[in-house]
Amino acid sequence: MIEDFLSIHDLSLYEFSQILDMTEKIKEQPQNYRNKLKDKVLAMIFQKPSLRTRMTFEVGMLQLGGEAVYLAPSDIQMGKRETPHDVGKNMERWVDGIMIRTFAHQEAIDLAQATRIPVINALTDLLHPCQAMADFFTLRESNKDLTSLKLAYVGDGNNVCHSLLFAAAKSGCRISVATPQGYEPDPAIVKQAGQDSEETGESVHLTNDPSEAVEGADAVYTDVWASMGQEKEKNKRARIFAPFQVNKELMDKAKTDAVFMHCLPAHRGEEVTDEVIDSAQSVVFDQAENRLHVQKTIMLLLMEKRNK
Repeated sequence: MIEDFLSIHDLSLYEFSQILDMTEKIKEQPQNYRNKLKDKVLAMIFQKPSLRTRMTFEVGMLQLGGEAVYLAPSDIQMGKRETPHDVGKNMERWVDGIMIRTFAHQEAIDLAQATRIPVINALTDLLHPCQAMADFFTLRESNKDLTSLKLAYVGDGNNVCHSLLFAAAKSGCRISVATPQGYEPDPAIVKQAGQDSEETGESVHLTNDPSEAVEGADAVYTDVWASMGQEKEKNKRARIFAPFQVNKELMDKAKTDAVFMHCLPAHRGEEVTDEVIDSAQSVVFDQAENRLHVQKTIMLLLMEKRNK
């Protein structure tokens, strides 16, 4: 297993499958893992607040027999009060692992390079790998064959989209991404995902037409139009993204048994209608639950055999 979990792009095909397989075991028999991280401590650095990230990592550590220490955005002010390098050098003397949820992806990289303990990327502006792993576990759990799957992503080509591209490449599924012009995923990420897909045969399709992306899809995924830190663009984005709302009309273009996905929080009435997110097709709360199980797997793989 890799020493840190910063990007799905860093995983081998074996490691990607290992996380999904182990997550299934942990979810089915959690009692078998109750003391696997006994006496281990995870530091949770939050530069951005979150419900799901804090709850799933903190509860996950407790369920594995360890403890988690929450550090609020005002506690460290990493990059302002102290560099990621110095934060990491301090942390490695006290704890067994670090989870970071921040803005600049480089901060997570710098932190991982500075410290001898594992660093887990819980979200940066570039990537959201824990979410995408939970998403693909949810798809597999929903009786979807990942290798023959078509996943449609509709909305902003953001951090969630980027990690879904990497996960699609590792799993071998097809992914079709529909964004407004100018809001496409980072070309460098698309190129890396394309390189990853050479082993699996995954295909990436980019379009500016949501109907084209969703046509015949097994799963339809969307995210908020304005992410944290983009609040000033909210009104502008609302106008531009309006045609990309996932509503019943758009969902009807997918397969009849297609699932609807969202990483949450959702802005109901904007990127998705109540009719869709509350429908029987929606697996959004399964995704949220599976963050817990996937992250327990990642923490175990990274932290279980580490000695202080």
